[in-house]
Amino acid sequence: MKLSELSFGILLLFSFSACVSQQPDAETECYATEYVNPFIGTDFTGNTYPGAQAPFGMVQLSPDNGLPGWDRISGYFYPDSTIAGFSHTHLSGTGAGDLYDISFMPVTLPYKEADAPLGIHSLFSHDEETASAGYYQVRLKDYDINVELTATERCGIQRYTFPEADAAIFLNLRKAMNWDFTNDTRIEVVDSVTIQGYRFSDGWARDQHIYFRTRFSKPFASVQLDTATVIKDGKRIGSSAIARFDFHTSAGEQILVTTAISGVSMEGAARNLAAEAPADDFDKYLAVTRKNWNEQLSKVEIKSNDIDEKVKFYTALYHSMLAPTIYSDMDGAYYGPDKQVHQADGWTNYSTFSLWDTYRAAHPLYTYIEPQRVNDMVKSFLAFSEQNGRLPVWNFYGSETDMMIGYHAVPVIVDAYLKGIGDFDPKKALAACVATANIDEYRGIGLYKKYGYVPYDVTDHYNSENWSLSKTLEYAYDDYCIARMAEKLGERQIADEFDKRSRNYKNVYNSQTTFMQPRNNKGSFIEDFSPDDYTPHICESNGWQYFWSVQQDVDGLISLVGGKERFAQKLDSMFTYNPSADEDLPIFSTGMIGQYAHGNEPSHHVIYLFNAIGQPWKTQKYAAEVMHELYKNTPAGLCGNEDCGQMSAWYVFSAMGFYPVDPISGKYEIGTPMYPEMKMHLANGKTFTILAPAVSKENIYIQSVKLDGNPYDKSYITHEQIMNGSIFEFEMGNKPGKVWYEIE
Repeated sequence: MKLSELSFGILLLFSFSACVSQQPDAETECYATEYVNPFIGTDFTGNTYPGAQAPFGMVQLSPDNGLPGWDRISGYFYPDSTIAGFSHTHLSGTGAGDLYDISFMPVTLPYKEADAPLGIHSLFSHDEETASAGYYQVRLKDYDINVELTATERCGIQRYTFPEADAAIFLNLRKAMNWDFTNDTRIEVVDSVTIQGYRFSDGWARDQHIYFRTRFSKPFASVQLDTATVIKDGKRIGSSAIARFDFHTSAGEQILVTTAISGVSMEGAARNLAAEAPADDFDKYLAVTRKNWNEQLSKVEIKSNDIDEKVKFYTALYHSMLAPTIYSDMDGAYYGPDKQVHQADGWTNYSTFSLWDTYRAAHPLYTYIEPQRVNDMVKSFLAFSEQNGRLPVWNFYGSETDMMIGYHAVPVIVDAYLKGIGDFDPKKALAACVATANIDEYRGIGLYKKYGYVPYDVTDHYNSENWSLSKTLEYAYDDYCIARMAEKLGERQIADEFDKRSRNYKNVYNSQTTFMQPRNNKGSFIEDFSPDDYTPHICESNGWQYFWSVQQDVDGLISLVGGKERFAQKLDSMFTYNPSADEDLPIFSTGMIGQYAHGNEPSHHVIYLFNAIGQPWKTQKYAAEVMHELYKNTPAGLCGNEDCGQMSAWYVFSAMGFYPVDPISGKYEIGTPMYPEMKMHLANGKTFTILAPAVSKENIYIQSVKLDGNPYDKSYITHEQIMNGSIFEFEMGNKPGKVWYEIE
């Protein structure tokens, strides 16, 4: 793509006035990728990155502003005006900062260098920046260098268009941001256009290994290597390196920098490069990646005359496909948590599992749009369990971070098994689930088994962060999942044991306060408890927000509070009881409607609980409010951390008109559809359809429901109905309609 063509790309991205030249059969229909805006979430609290990536790709090639900070967890923050490199690994919307590996920066001489931490950098303008699925472009103002990025699954391809100049390309393996720390690096010159090396680091991912092999499309005239000793705890542990590759460029000359990465070895990176990007052909690999994205995004087809709504939907679908990430070489080799190299035979190993977040909606979404990947993800969990002694909690790059709580690989495994997905061994999977749920010394599990809850006043090595109330509720849900899998496998004893454990949520309910409340090891509820408070006993939430975390037994929760009327009152209060104006809310309490915090995951299913008490119009009202007001086609268009796809998967499901309150149940509570027509093209060749011809921003209320032309009397859609290619039709209006179902 030449610079003269980029101005058209800019107009297309923001006006969507025309389709690109790649036209499908219908001349009036654009490819789904043309409705992806990767800048959504790069401002406010989204923590997304705008760079280039293949679906679920190991490489996330994206610009880094060069400064640390919570706003720059993904390396990029839209309000910034500097770029200090283009690195190959990033995390999508997490609250913890790591990676930024293998960072290149093109310059002309003399270059601009600021004091640390910024270092070598350039100013840039958003007026000279574009992004789409699999592509990113920016002009570096200080050097008049146009940078374009694209990626295959394991390779990043950069194209630099230079002015006439003495120029250089820096490779900085020394710089570390946020939680990251450089342990050791190596840069080797293989020949006049090829280099290889590695970067070992510690951070959120401990003892992370990334190897690389890079090919330049033009021989470098000279190389300068700057190395420094890395000292940690008074000892030398390695060296850090920065390399400078010099060139003389003519006006408009382009240099391609193609880099493959591996978690295994430099030889593995070389094989990945040879397999995925053997030629210096940026346009070829961009076309391949765009085609890949189009095929992935077209699995869900929506019709809407509102361009912003289409952008919101397809960007959400795109964001849901950035993680988990592939973490094995093209030959199946990967680096395990036991620090050994393993081989995935006939399957692909995956990493970057933000499971406390993604078990809720992202993984259920993959069961429809990515069933083969689901199978591989489950196999990845089981291999991780064998190598690390337990299922992953929040793992990436061969490391268990132990971030967040629960053993939420369990619902992902169970959902796949109950839906008949994959060829993994279910008995082996159940054994891994049971073993993980019985590690007594891990994060209060033994205490949970002993007392029926995790007491707030007893700590151990893994229970030091407390979060006792939240652990009790999360463990109870995962135990329910184990019971359902054991039941289907005919393991009655296991099913009975974990059924009993799944009801432990009742042990932290205080009928005097009508809230879930921390208890001590004597059985007493904590004193002076206020559900408004954010305390060490509740994980990133308050008592209002965690009260509803009983997805497995909503009827039981209704009974606890005294029946449907009392439950309805409490649920209403959740959305109408506003924090005081002067209350200093924590960073994760965003997207607030009363006490409902859409910016954090424990709230995500709560809107749909009105269905259980025969008040679906309230589900419809609040779901529509969140979709219209808290998701926008702007850089600040996400009201909370993207969290590796969960924030966006909530939108994808909800915009289609249904949501998995209980992710393993095979039931999806009906909300309110956003589009006149939606089609999900399934792997079995069938198409599931939602029709709502009269839907609009005003017509958000369901008047009646039909299934395949016949009146429908349930508050939910089932997995079987989806897989059978059913057609649901919603009659919509601007006022609440008659309740179309009976409460079971």
